[in-house]
Amino acid sequence: MPNKIISAGHICLDITPVFPESVRGAAIGDLLCPGKLVNTEGADVHTGGSVANTGLALKKLGNEVQLLGKIGCDAFGSLVKEIVAAHGAGGLIEDEKSSTSYSVVLAVPGHDRIFLHDPGANGSFSNADIPDQALEDAVLFHFGYPPLMKRMYAGDGAELAAMFRRMKGRGIATSLDLAAVDPGSEAGKADWRAILQNVLPWVDFFVPSFEELCFMLDRERYERLDRGGDMTEGLDLRAEALPLAEELLAMGCRAVLIKCGTSGMLYRTAGRGAMAGVGERLRLDPDVWAARTGVQPCFRADCVRSGTGAGDTSIAAFLTAVLRGCPPEDCAALAAAEGACCVTAYDALSGLRPIEELAARIRNGWPTM
Repeated sequence: MPNKIISAGHICLDITPVFPESVRGAAIGDLLCPGKLVNTEGADVHTGGSVANTGLALKKLGNEVQLLGKIGCDAFGSLVKEIVAAHGAGGLIEDEKSSTSYSVVLAVPGHDRIFLHDPGANGSFSNADIPDQALEDAVLFHFGYPPLMKRMYAGDGAELAAMFRRMKGRGIATSLDLAAVDPGSEAGKADWRAILQNVLPWVDFFVPSFEELCFMLDRERYERLDRGGDMTEGLDLRAEALPLAEELLAMGCRAVLIKCGTSGMLYRTAGRGAMAGVGERLRLDPDVWAARTGVQPCFRADCVRSGTGAGDTSIAAFLTAVLRGCPPEDCAALAAAEGACCVTAYDALSGLRPIEELAARIRNGWPTM
């Protein structure tokens, strides 16, 4: 059986102005203030969101991938279809009643990214948008960004839980990624602890970021670590991220990979009995995956142009390694390696390298940060 992956969820058009290197070191408040003109050096326009970033990265890494995302019948939607088609992919759902989601990504040199985002058609995506036919030969179902998809978090995540329960009922392994939440938005006021408790029993691989988890599960820790910049810088992963991973496993998911920015990644897996419950089509070895904990440092990037898509593409490498039968420590290492490649380009896909090349570079002593 081929390793077909379904990449479903959030998709949008990303518009990234290219700032000159001369602005590095400038305070954001001084650079982006009312009435000021800031010269840029063109713009990078590409697809964004989990479906495009993780889905197309999975395809570029040699997997058979079915995309399932919703767009509007508008100019941005046409651009999204054109870009996706250029990668040899399809499967997008066109909704005449919605507009296509877009983000303006402000990747100012020396600063973390700022996103201006319109969720658009993603808000109406539902379990019913996934046809049974697409599931017939799928081995893995990956879903991304429910915090940016209204129907997915409404009602304590009832729709999201039903969708994942449906996948597990078909013997399909499941993977879930989150997204940052605007505290002042409707999603920011949702009960994310209740949502995760409802959904995680049906999730095999949970791959969120540290910031997202802190916001959802430990607001006091989030506020303590939020210093107005990158809260993961210099983070002690075993002290700060491991307790969150343990809590997630207690909620019912089987394996957790927490992305912690420049501090690396932490992985934690459940016991043998739980790991034996991963989708039967995946044929994962539970003895290799049972009760494993580890920290994976970041690999040093050749250069850093933008962090856009780094988390999404690291997930693609992680899942590809899982499908190839790699143990969790190798899966995490390849995820970190692909993330280091991703940041060398302004978009999510141009910097990616094949898994075999990453593995060789790691074996040859790729330095970590």
